[in-house]
Amino acid sequence: MADPTPPPAQGAASAPATSAGATTTPGAAYKAPKPNPAFRMMGIPVLPRKLPSRNWMIFFAVTGSISAAIIYDKREKKRATARWSKAVSHLAKEPISNPNQMPRKLTIFLESPPGDGLRVAQDHFTEYIKPILAASGLDWEFVQGRKEGDVRAAVAERIRRTRQPETDTQTQDEIVQEIRKKNGTPEYHGMRGDIVIGRHTWKEYVRGLHEGWLGPLTPPQVPEPEPEPELQKVEEIQASEGGEEEKKEETKTEEKSEKKPERPPQPPPYNTTNDYPTSALPMLIPSEFSPSTPIGFPHILGFSNTLTRTRRFFSRRYLADDVGREVAAVCFGAAREYREDAGMTRSEQETALEHEERDWVKSVWKEKKPEEESEKESSTSTPAAPAEKIWASPIVLDPRISMRMRRFEAQPEEEARAKEIVVPEEELEGWIRGSLRSLYRWAVTKPEPNPSWPDE
Repeated sequence: MADPTPPPAQGAASAPATSAGATTTPGAAYKAPKPNPAFRMMGIPVLPRKLPSRNWMIFFAVTGSISAAIIYDKREKKRATARWSKAVSHLAKEPISNPNQMPRKLTIFLESPPGDGLRVAQDHFTEYIKPILAASGLDWEFVQGRKEGDVRAAVAERIRRTRQPETDTQTQDEIVQEIRKKNGTPEYHGMRGDIVIGRHTWKEYVRGLHEGWLGPLTPPQVPEPEPEPELQKVEEIQASEGGEEEKKEETKTEEKSEKKPERPPQPPPYNTTNDYPTSALPMLIPSEFSPSTPIGFPHILGFSNTLTRTRRFFSRRYLADDVGREVAAVCFGAAREYREDAGMTRSEQETALEHEERDWVKSVWKEKKPEEESEKESSTSTPAAPAEKIWASPIVLDPRISMRMRRFEAQPEEEARAKEIVVPEEELEGWIRGSLRSLYRWAVTKPEPNPSWPDE
């Protein structure tokens, strides 16, 4: 009798093994690597064994390059400023004959750049000029201008005060000098110096020198405009009817004036550039003026100039080196005459920082319409002389004044000595690296044994 359950065939027997083998994947045999015990104790996961994607690689490369360029430029800028500061630091250690004598004082002329405020010029001085002056031990004072013509008026008024010292009103500086004379405090007798920041300030500085020495001592008379008869009748009717309203307005204006005092108006120029040839020199004019030096102040505005601003932002180390050299020359006190450019008929005073004019806003070169000037004059209570366009006008020199001007210049031996100065890396590192360095020294350096401790 045949068996009802025949044995399975050879192919059927091998079928379960084949199907079981097909369900197993290669990943099932993969074992995750064991993390490093040290990393596991610090909570660091297993590091990846492959590079990031292409987009992340591009992001890291661009971000790293920009960060490295900023850090490198900032580091080298600090190195250049520190090098010139160390080059003039010996001046602060020089002994003086009289301990009560006033130190050498410089005058800093700065003004709001075209299209911007005064804060930008102050930041430029603080970042590039002040560290070197502070290291030299010299004193300085400011002459600041907020609008076009302020520096010109200040320079001219200072010169007029020296030409006519006996006046009824005294400035604050003259009062302080008088007190020092009474106390027997000797003034500094020697070379002082002027630092002029920017091409726009330099133009007003030169214009103020010519106005102060070649102009008259009395201000020019501004003609008062005659009122029209119709307007005069209307004003008389309004004055008779609105007496009480005027009193109320006067009380309001007095309250406003008590809260916020108004700035004094800018004095008009005492002469023009056309008056130079016919003006006579004063009898007590010095043979040489106080030396001066124009300091570069690159400043550009506008979205269309983004590439230029970016390039200058990544190359501030070169500006710090140039400005440091000029300021160090002022501290050393070596001066020379202003020369004429090679192959050109213009003098050095005319071409100083001339490249900065290309960065000025267009409103500087725009001439005001007579309608705008008349509206501005009608808005003010007192008539004012038309403002002089100094920035947009070329520099006009009188040979009698230009030959007396002197410029500071660093000597070759001083520049060679400054190049040999090595600035330690600890003075340039930031807070993070400085903290790590101090932590490493605290951990590695062993305390010195105290001889009073007993020996074990």
